Amino acid sequence: MLVLPSRTLAAAWVASVVLLPLVLPDPYVLRVAAMTCIFAAFAASWDLLAGYAGQVNFGQALFFGAGAYSSALLSLRLGISSWIAVCIGALIATATGLCVGYLCLRLRGSYLSLATLAFPLILIGALFAFPDFSGGELGVTGLQPLATSRIGNYYIAAAAMLALVFGLWAFADSRFGLILHAIRDDELAARASGIDTTRYKLAVFGISAAAAGIAGALYAHFMRGAGPSTLETALSFQVVIWGVFGGLATIYGPVTAVFVLYPLTEWLGSFSAFGELRLLIFAIVVLLVLLFMPRGLTPWVRDRIETRCPRCKQRNPAWHETCRVCGAPMHAKRAEPKPPLAAGARHSPR
Repeated sequence: MLVLPSRTLAAAWVASVVLLPLVLPDPYVLRVAAMTCIFAAFAASWDLLAGYAGQVNFGQALFFGAGAYSSALLSLRLGISSWIAVCIGALIATATGLCVGYLCLRLRGSYLSLATLAFPLILIGALFAFPDFSGGELGVTGLQPLATSRIGNYYIAAAAMLALVFGLWAFADSRFGLILHAIRDDELAARASGIDTTRYKLAVFGISAAAAGIAGALYAHFMRGAGPSTLETALSFQVVIWGVFGGLATIYGPVTAVFVLYPLTEWLGSFSAFGELRLLIFAIVVLLVLLFMPRGLTPWVRDRIETRCPRCKQRNPAWHETCRVCGAPMHAKRAEPKPPLAAGARHSPR
């Protein structure tokens, strides 16, 4: 587990998530940390769809809002238990993802992205058309939290986030993820190899929607309500920023971006001197990362602390001289250049 610096950092991150309430039991800190966990799972769900499969979705908030509204309405209108409502909300979000995937997968590239952007707006219009049921512009409130204490609610959000993030990473690191890479890089070649690309793209839409739906349902019960903000276009573009900032096709990249950017904006918002400048500071931070780290924050950091073996391609700590797997030298010695001949030097004839 600790043979690579990246794994050591991941273990330290998990330990900090678990031990945070014991070190900082402040209610405000726990609230920000719980929201960070929920949005981290949401960002990871988008990365599986857009980063690995190449299906850039500008309407990911649709799945988040579907899970939030479904869980909230089932709990309030039908009196269903909160835990069962969360599970049903995730199933409804999954079904929504499959429907959107079925309708949009005939499109590719920017056309797919623009088409997905329309679905959250359609759902918002449908909710506004029935204000007595959905709450209209005000949404629905009065949900029961999943736990009776702030620490309990935090641990539920943290446990769900860890399970979703590592579960999505396992998907991405399996044969399923390898096929998604092939579809993203060259779909025609993947189809020529006998891969049913439509089935895999539809499956990744469903998996991504399920993870986002769980995050949305947890958000609704944590905030004790669901409103149009869970379906806003700004939330869809926010998850795109997290993905690009942290690094696409990594799963851990967008999660890292959320853990860096969301607490940063909340912390800046606590100072009245900053006011609206916190959005400007947020934009500057994102632009600096995109300028100097084009692949994202986490790939840039990982390339600095780890290197690939030239023989077996396994990662090793950057300070190792030999590969930990095959023992090959990590840094090949360069041949020293021969000194040039003097200006007047000539070969003497025999």
